[in-house]
Amino acid sequence: MTAVSLGPSPARREVLAERIRLLVAATITYNVVEAAVAITAGALASSTALIGFGLDSVIEVSSAAAVAWQFSAADHAVRDAREQRTLRIIALSFFALAAYVGVDAVRALTGTGEAERSIPGIVLAVLSLAVMPFLSAAQRKAGRELGSASAVADSQQTLLCTYLSAVLLAGLLLNATLGWSWADPIAALVIAVIAVKEGRDAWQGKGCCAASTAAAAPKADAGTDVCGCRPGCDCC
Repeated sequence: MTAVSLGPSPARREVLAERIRLLVAATITYNVVEAAVAITAGALASSTALIGFGLDSVIEVSSAAAVAWQFSAADHAVRDAREQRTLRIIALSFFALAAYVGVDAVRALTGTGEAERSIPGIVLAVLSLAVMPFLSAAQRKAGRELGSASAVADSQQTLLCTYLSAVLLAGLLLNATLGWSWADPIAALVIAVIAVKEGRDAWQGKGCCAASTAAAAPKADAGTDVCGCRPGCDCC
């Protein structure tokens, strides 16, 4: 019986790897700008939410840089060898983000200072809501097809930045219009819980696709299908 490979061809793998490199570069560039604007605007408005959002962008840069390092290798075997270490870096980034957002939310709930209205912060949050979902979806699609758990995990971090953008926007708008200073920290605590879950999954290597999918057809186990995909994933 002739074995049938379910993974992409070598040429297709290189196309996907290059696509991931470009998406990671775009993510890093955008987040560097986002961090500078958010931290500056946050300092001017005494907004812990904006400063926290800027620090999240710094964490996102570290996660994307780890994936960039992994995919900087021209040889596929070297990239695979770097997969686990990259996942560890991404997981630690999630945990750091959860810790900061959680502490910052508790501080906000205890009433340590009141933020002023920030029009630049609102504009930044709207822009991030438009940009981040596109970058996340594109990288997740390429990572699933390539079978890279680290690329998928990094796309999840970018998606989490989208959620934080929505939380930030809601908090800034409610603070500017209704004076509801408690809305942002409550939502931020939910984001912190999500970040812990994503970090745990990345640490355990629970990406949608097993790294072996691209090399050969893996055996299905209790948590995956015949392509090595977890429930709800479409990497076949």
